[in-house]
Amino acid sequence: MADVKVDLAKCEGAGVCAEVCPMNVYDMVEIGGKKKAQATRAADCIICMACVNGCPAAAITVE
Repeated sequence: MADVKVDLAKCEGAGVCAEVCPMNVYDMVEIGGKKKAQATRAADCIICMACVNGCPAAAITVE
């Protein structure tokens, strides 16, 4: 199973991860008054790395 992590300090809330993920792993949620990515369905990750490659802030890691 994949270990999906979003560094909330780096996340700019662009939402690219949510748009490109074929498994719908991410939701954009309000955290501290700003939209941030959250891997709410990390168990569904197929490790395609689309989110890692697409994130403009390099805020996502998948192992």
